Amino acid sequence: MSSSTPEEPVSSTPRPGAHVLWTEVERDGERDAVAVEEPLEIRVDGRPLSVTMRTPGHDEELALGFLLGEGLIDGPHAAGLTEDFAANTIEVAGPLLRDPGERRFYTTSSCGVCGKGALEEVAVASAPLGPGPVVDRALLAGLPDRLEQPTFERTGGVHATGLFDRAGRLLIAREDVGRHNAMDKVIGRALLDGLVPLTAKILCVSGRLSFELVQKAAVAGAPILVGVGAPSSLAIELATDRGMTLAGFTRRDTTNVYAGAARVRG
Repeated sequence: MSSSTPEEPVSSTPRPGAHVLWTEVERDGERDAVAVEEPLEIRVDGRPLSVTMRTPGHDEELALGFLLGEGLIDGPHAAGLTEDFAANTIEVAGPLLRDPGERRFYTTSSCGVCGKGALEEVAVASAPLGPGPVVDRALLAGLPDRLEQPTFERTGGVHATGLFDRAGRLLIAREDVGRHNAMDKVIGRALLDGLVPLTAKILCVSGRLSFELVQKAAVAGAPILVGVGAPSSLAIELATDRGMTLAGFTRRDTTNVYAGAARVRG
C-alpha cells in the first residue's frame, strides 16, 4: 500500500497544515478544479534558506527532501510549520552538513534550479551508484500506469513522483505543481521512513527527465529513474557519470533506455 494522501479541496478557511491540493474556480459559467500553488519558505534554525512555489501538503517531506538533494543533510531532522501558518513557513532543526554561506534558493513550480547562475552551483557531489537491481524492460514500461495521480486526474495541473520496489510495487506517491517538489516530497518521506539510500528502489516521474531530477535521485542513491517524458542531454550525461539507469518516453508498454542499460533485461 502506497504512502499517498487523499486529495483535499481548498475551503474558505483551510485548517493549518492541511493538504490543500485543489480548489474550484468559475469558468464560462461552470466550475473547474485547479491545482493550488502557494509559496513555502524553508528556514533552518530560524535562518531563511529557500522559497519554493508548491502545492500545500507534505511540507516537512518537501523541506527534508530539498535539503538532502542539496547535500545539506544526510538524515532526518525535526521539521514543522511555524505558528504563523499564513506565512507558509517551515522550520527545520539544524545543524547542516555544510554552511550554504550567502547562497539563497528561489525555485518556481516549473523549474527547481532556475536562477542559480552556474552549473557548478547545482552539481551536488554524490557517490557513484552501486549495482542496484536488474529488472525487466516491461516492468519499467508499466510503472507510469501504477503511479497514483488523483489530483492530476481532477485538475490536469500537477506532476507526480512514485517510489517503487524492484518488483514494481508502489511504496510512496506524491503530487505537486512542481516536478522537483513532487520528487523532494517522495525522497523526504523515504528519508523519514529510513529508506535512504534508495539502493534497490526505482523512482518514476510523470514528466520529462531534467538534470535536477537526476541530481536529486542520485544524491538519494536511486539506481533507476524512469520518466514519461524526454530526457535532456545534461540529464543523460549526469546519469551516465553517476552510473544511473535512465529511461524516458515510458508509456504504452514501451520505454527508451538512455543510460545504465545493464540493469534492464529485454
